[in-house]
Amino acid sequence: MATFLAAFALFAVVSLAMSIGVLLQGKRLRGSCGGTGKACECSALKARKCRLREMREMTDAAEA
Repeated sequence: MATFLAAFALFAVVSLAMSIGVLLQGKRLRGSCGGTGKACECSALKARKCRLREMREMTDAAEA
């Protein structure tokens, strides 16, 4: 039982550390195909176009 609790505590600490890292970086979580909530097909060209569009949107939002 002690091994289980130690393993659980270790996983909890690692998960908490990763969560804090994501929050401090301020980046949005993204899917594997161009981001969340956007209809991007998983071809290399379309995914690149989608990433570029998202970067432009973030730049425009930061300037506003």
